[in-house]
Amino acid sequence: MTQNSQSLNSKSKSITQGDRRAPNRAMLRAVGFTDDDFGKPIIGVANGQSEITPCNAGLGKLADIATAEIRKSGGMPQMFGTITVSDGISMGTEGMKCSLVSREVIADSIETVCRGASMDAVICIGGCDKNMPGAMIAMARLNIPGLFVYGGTIKPGRLEGKDLTVVSVFEAVGQFGAGTIDRNELTEIEKNACPGLGSCGGMFTANTMSSAFEAMGMSLPYSSTMANEDKDKEISTGQSAKTLLKMVENNILPRDIMTREAFENAIAVVMAVGGSTNAVLHLLAIAHSTGVPLSMDDFEDIRKKIPLFCDLKPSGKYVAIDLHHAGGIPQVMKMMLNAGLLHGDCMTVTGKTIAENLKDVPDQPREDQDVILPLDKPKSTVGHLVILKGNLCEEGAVAKVSGVKTRKITGPARIFNSEEECLDAIMDDRIKEGDVVVIRFEGPKGGPGMREMLAPTAAIVGKGLGDKVALITDGRFSGGTYGIVIGHIAPEAQMGGTLALINDDDIITVDIDQNQLNVQLSDAELEERKRGFIAPEIKYQTGVLAKYAKLVGTASKGAVTD
Repeated sequence: MTQNSQSLNSKSKSITQGDRRAPNRAMLRAVGFTDDDFGKPIIGVANGQSEITPCNAGLGKLADIATAEIRKSGGMPQMFGTITVSDGISMGTEGMKCSLVSREVIADSIETVCRGASMDAVICIGGCDKNMPGAMIAMARLNIPGLFVYGGTIKPGRLEGKDLTVVSVFEAVGQFGAGTIDRNELTEIEKNACPGLGSCGGMFTANTMSSAFEAMGMSLPYSSTMANEDKDKEISTGQSAKTLLKMVENNILPRDIMTREAFENAIAVVMAVGGSTNAVLHLLAIAHSTGVPLSMDDFEDIRKKIPLFCDLKPSGKYVAIDLHHAGGIPQVMKMMLNAGLLHGDCMTVTGKTIAENLKDVPDQPREDQDVILPLDKPKSTVGHLVILKGNLCEEGAVAKVSGVKTRKITGPARIFNSEEECLDAIMDDRIKEGDVVVIRFEGPKGGPGMREMLAPTAAIVGKGLGDKVALITDGRFSGGTYGIVIGHIAPEAQMGGTLALINDDDIITVDIDQNQLNVQLSDAELEERKRGFIAPEIKYQTGVLAKYAKLVGTASKGAVTD
């Protein structure tokens, strides 16, 4: 060995861990790091910006605000993008099969980047239905300081003195098919329903999940009902970034916040505001990622204790921005807390408990509004998301019953093996009063992707059959859906659930008050039919939908893939 090689070997033994990171630092210098920045916490900014949907087209400005505030507050931001699929745009098409799939892709992408880049914390900015729970799933998996920033709701459209939402357009299609409006009226509704940027305006899935996240303590108070285009959304985003740096300083982690009691708070608020059936699916999936035990039965237990006391679309009068002006989710929660309907000692991203955050919120809302109703004069004395059981759904199913007048219906099955087949039948007037419409093989695995059935449910309402026809499916429903509709039926048809075994004209009973969904067939008959059942081939054999079909679990446990 030469003297030079001995010297080199001696030097190599003195290399520290910091020295080994020199190539990493070199790469970071290329994206703007200086010497002083290497001692700062590296904060991921998961930016859902895209021009695919108005829900996400306004997120870039918020990500820029968060980035600037993180840097100003002593952190080192690193922004990265994540995807979205627009439920509203893909609704009623084959593309809708990618919607729920995207939740998993989003969760995986945020987790992958944060782990791969050794992020110290992450702020997730989302606006569409699936990048919201996807972000929460990722933060729960990572368990580094993190919080969620909602991109904000869209403002309502207006036509002839009435508020419009995107659901108004779906219903107008049914009204046009029924001959109650003409083509010019349909076109005017289409042109005026979505006036700008932000997520769908009623208490649909996006606003439901933002409300749930605020109730859980994973977003700042008041942030869940702001409009995307209003200044207070920008201010709240900057405050969120400052809050995240304090979480890093105090080592407040998502699993410190997302406890069993926090999930119970989220479910309670969803019931109070009349939220989407998708909350059941997403909260189950988020709980799975945190390791918190949660089941469909928990939703039913909480439902019986919580009145529905906010008058919000789709079954009520108002939209999310109206709720914001009436006091927002903090006002709803303060009323519930005073009535003993919330856990006030849960930790939040602010470093304070729920009760501490609500200390200065008035006990009652302003008298000049009727969005938030008195607790003793609610729209309903119990929650609106009913969990059904029975021989058609041994694992469970979900019904959204706000505004539903018909609580029980028994009728002949009208079987369709896809959403498209069903919509054609509705528009062709082949569905009659008293029918029980069945859409099957649209579950997580069978779809694959568990499409939302807003097009057929809105068409039923538009045809004037909303309280006269039941629709059941192993698929999902949009947060904009209402009527006698039962989804998330599990086991799904693809897995040989009873839904796969029924035939046209079999008699089905939906009994909301008894929490029952049954077909009038004996166990022996069902067993005989099951012996002859052969599952159809999965429709996709390669690519993301094929991978999803292989991995996805039952809807009764959140349709998770891990």
